[in-house]
Amino acid sequence: MTKPSVSPQTRRNRYGFGIGTIGRDALYTMVSMYLLFYLTDVIKIPTSLLGGVTVIMIITRVFDAVNDPFMGIVVDNTHSRFGKFKPWIVAGGLVTSVFTVLMFTDWHLTGGAFLAVFLLTYILWEISFTANDIGYWGMLPALSQDQQERERIGGFARICANIGLFAMVVGIVPITNWLTRFTSGSLSGAYQLLAICVVIVMLFFLTISLSLTREGRFSTQEQGHTTLKGMVQVIFKNDQLLWITISLTLFMVGYVTTTSFGIYYFKYVYGNETMYSVFALVLGISQILSLSLFPLVSRHFSRQKMYRVTTGMVVLGYVIFFFAPTTTMLFIGLAGVLIFVGQAAIQLLMLMFITDTVEYGEWLFHQRNESITLSLQAFINKLGGAIANGVVGFTLILSGMKEAGSAARMTAQGIWIFKSFMMILPLLCILAGYLVYRRHYKIDAQFYQKIVQDLAKRREQKP
Repeated sequence: MTKPSVSPQTRRNRYGFGIGTIGRDALYTMVSMYLLFYLTDVIKIPTSLLGGVTVIMIITRVFDAVNDPFMGIVVDNTHSRFGKFKPWIVAGGLVTSVFTVLMFTDWHLTGGAFLAVFLLTYILWEISFTANDIGYWGMLPALSQDQQERERIGGFARICANIGLFAMVVGIVPITNWLTRFTSGSLSGAYQLLAICVVIVMLFFLTISLSLTREGRFSTQEQGHTTLKGMVQVIFKNDQLLWITISLTLFMVGYVTTTSFGIYYFKYVYGNETMYSVFALVLGISQILSLSLFPLVSRHFSRQKMYRVTTGMVVLGYVIFFFAPTTTMLFIGLAGVLIFVGQAAIQLLMLMFITDTVEYGEWLFHQRNESITLSLQAFINKLGGAIANGVVGFTLILSGMKEAGSAARMTAQGIWIFKSFMMILPLLCILAGYLVYRRHYKIDAQFYQKIVQDLAKRREQKP
């Protein structure tokens, strides 16, 4: 039996959409995972400012997360010759580039002046990245209505995103150390130069993505103007979107908390910061392998079974990680592979679950709102990041790590506090997220096909 032919535009959508995530995720990783490290260990802000910075990060991200659905309304109501997504991808990407460089610039400020400049720069970065992010991921449901093709598009996008993410994770320590030589020995200058390079990479790959992708006709059909009341309906009356949002938020709080602790773990607990890059490289390869195999595995197993098995892998990984001795990388590496292979599959599953609720919402309310629906993914990531940054910031203070300065000076109690917030708390969040999904999410393959068929009949009946 021959496989059905794939149109050239389908291939362009599949690969073009994925390529654009490489630079975006490298940039987002630099800010979300290393901005706090840049402040505490590069420009070395005092402990007296760390609490204020942590509060600013939490409040700003929560504000920006709440703002995401409103940005979704703006995107959904956009009508231009380039579509409704691409103008915001371009505008958001350009403004984000400026504020990324500014955030990794040492202004040599202190006290209230430092906090004021940091607040302004950080919140403007969040708002501009929101415009780009919602425009970008909002385009995914508009590229195809076929579940398997969406898995291929989403899977390749996640592979590319992980290439960007782990290129940053693996490279940030050796690259900034190397760049320090070109900035007269200034590590802060090296971080600024890296930020400029990452911005250029992001804009380059976004240009390729925008040139290749094209929305499907089912998305470009005219629909009514989305109002604030319509936004509330999309979020709170679309029960499947609401439950999967709660589930994924719990998962992301756990996952991002653990990853945000990573560089601190290797510096202050394991005692060898250079091993962080080796560890990250192994995990990056593991995640990419997991995502590459996802389409093959999904042909033989349901999404529900895949989620159950991968959650079990993540749980086992956390247990091994917590009890792993810090004298060898063997058990730490094994735990990391289990956690990140499972995490990669779960994140792709969650993206597919959210994407399928676009048609479910259209089926219920006769209104297609890709951007508002996918804005919940941005909301989830930012809320998860806000909570994770809060946990990390206050754990550094509570465990005495900021004052310790090295692994040798960490107390046993401080290490126990650190590992509890890095591993036990995230594991509980991830398990809670799975239970919410298991109890409430009901859009399986059969139900989704019925929805798509009903929508096709409805469109045919329109004059």
